[in-house]
Amino acid sequence: MSVDASNALLSWYSVDKRSLPWRVAEGEWPDAYRVWLSEVMLQQTTVAAVRPYFEKFTSLWPGVERLAVTDDADVMAAWAGLGYYARARNLLACARTVVAHHGGEFPDTEAELMKLPGIGRYTAAAIAAIAFGRRAVVVDGNVERVVSRLFAVEEPLPAARATLYALTDTITPDRRCGDFAQAMMDLGATVCTPRVPKCLLCPLADQCAARAGREPERYPVKAAKTARPRREGVAYWLEHEGEVLLVRRPASGLLGGMLALPTCGWSGEAAPPPVAAQWQDGGSVEHVFTHFALKLRILRAQAEKRPEGIWWPIERLEEAGLPTVFAKAAVRGAAE
Repeated sequence: MSVDASNALLSWYSVDKRSLPWRVAEGEWPDAYRVWLSEVMLQQTTVAAVRPYFEKFTSLWPGVERLAVTDDADVMAAWAGLGYYARARNLLACARTVVAHHGGEFPDTEAELMKLPGIGRYTAAAIAAIAFGRRAVVVDGNVERVVSRLFAVEEPLPAARATLYALTDTITPDRRCGDFAQAMMDLGATVCTPRVPKCLLCPLADQCAARAGREPERYPVKAAKTARPRREGVAYWLEHEGEVLLVRRPASGLLGGMLALPTCGWSGEAAPPPVAAQWQDGGSVEHVFTHFALKLRILRAQAEKRPEGIWWPIERLEEAGLPTVFAKAAVRGAAE
């Protein structure tokens, strides 16, 4: 891509960039904390889903120092529903590392950023470019799509990622790197879309090999998908005097540290019901995780006595911050 094309993209971005709560007005310098928080939240998650969570987090914890001293359970509850919960655990670990070892200031280089918990190559590059103006090669899914079309890359994903990174490096300018990275992301999100790309509106249309070949939607080429495994398990809804029994899942592993209904089976564990009771069928729910699909059967019962555990008022259950799969199960469990 020529310098003129790079300038055309930046000119387009100055006029047509998306209005997002983590972005600042032209002429202002971005806050590294807000850039970092948004990039972590946006990993494998849409902007529409992230927006209300970002606003909630920055209202509760406006800076890294406040976040670092927050109780884990409060952060996990605020994160509930956003998915990929290891990100929330890494968020806390990273905030505490920044405060403990960096004086509450994020490092300004990719190499140092990548030493922080939960920050990989993409996130480090995005923070370095957007928050600190460093030249960095920023490649997310939107950028992969734009670059694969610009150069008509025939190698399928995910094997093509190294090639796409190298090609993005060749077109990344030395100035306004943060704006360039965000412009590429916005272009992919709003113009160079997966289906029906708006080529007539694209500032890079004249440079695009896929458009020249009249088949932009063929890119990026993707390898054939393998079938997602299926698992089955049981969730227990145990009521007593208007409250339901919850458990806190182990800190490590899937949905680690989150409040949940007692379960068995779906993670490979074998466990009896939480109490001996007249368990009744409450139906089932389906949920899709990254690596498997889950069918969770719901068993319901009334407890004559309250066993030890975390008992939560059913009418205030939304305040427990249950992960989505257990929020679905709770709807079934609470049904009369």
